[in-house]
Amino acid sequence: MKAPLRVAVTGAAGQIGYALLFRIASGAMFGPDQPVILQLIEAPIEKAMKALEGVAMELDDCAFPLLKGIVMTDDAHVGFKDANWCLLIGAKPRGPGMERADLLKDNGRIFIGQGKIIDAVAADDARIAVVGNPANTNCMIAASQAKRLPSDRFTAMVRLDQNRAQTQLAKKAGVDLTAVKDIFIYGNHSPSMFPAFAHATIDGKAAPDAITDSAWLQGPFCETVGKRGAAIIAARGASSAASAANALVDHVRDLMTPGAIHSIAVKSNGAYGFDANVWAGMPVRTTTPGAYEVITGYAMDAFAQSKLAATNKELVEERAFVAELIG
Repeated sequence: MKAPLRVAVTGAAGQIGYALLFRIASGAMFGPDQPVILQLIEAPIEKAMKALEGVAMELDDCAFPLLKGIVMTDDAHVGFKDANWCLLIGAKPRGPGMERADLLKDNGRIFIGQGKIIDAVAADDARIAVVGNPANTNCMIAASQAKRLPSDRFTAMVRLDQNRAQTQLAKKAGVDLTAVKDIFIYGNHSPSMFPAFAHATIDGKAAPDAITDSAWLQGPFCETVGKRGAAIIAARGASSAASAANALVDHVRDLMTPGAIHSIAVKSNGAYGFDANVWAGMPVRTTTPGAYEVITGYAMDAFAQSKLAATNKELVEERAFVAELIG
């Protein structure tokens, strides 16, 4: 039996957390032979901690063989202690009348604190995956506070966008989902992100050859993927939860699978013309469990370059909003 992985989850009693924890405990994220200890973190609010107790009861009642322990806490120092993976789901949502700059600054303070604590107390091999929006910039903020852990340990999730894009291409082409390969997300996890359809294949053919409707690819396809979250809120009256949890399972599982090629948001270091200091979605290849290399060889046509420039502009603006916080 392998030694258990310690998996810290913030916002653990929220909707995404509730959809996620049972998947982790069942082995969907780390594999059917990897035991886990869940370290569940919630806000220091009585209602939230009470809800967390209920979630822990349900986890117990599932009798998952791989679940070797549960920690429940409102103290991040306890929750992140010796964690091998830190899944940062919790974030302040945007309220009525709130400007994006205000949201960025409010979340900035949260992720500054979490970044410092993770760097101080998490395991030496700790990896961090950020889901709480605005995910790219929250990830950058957390990473900015780390002195011990290198920046490549901090990733943000764009896998939900990738999954959405894959499904839309499959539906348009009238093929099985598995026929669509190599659809990657560039830039911000926001409506500005770019699903690079020109590099995707459908049944082995370049996507623009399988779907010859270039106006659809450049217009409704990109818009549908970019605004899918808003459409789901309009339909169900709440944000994406199960699909976001599923995407995080995919994000981490592929990061733990050598040879996997997938989209994550990482420090760009100038790749694809992104500002060197923003976290941008791009294709990566997992090299060893938890480590990756950015795939930099994809050529971008004029349309793609314009989309990358727009999403980079947004990321640079977000960084500017929080510059005073991160120094």
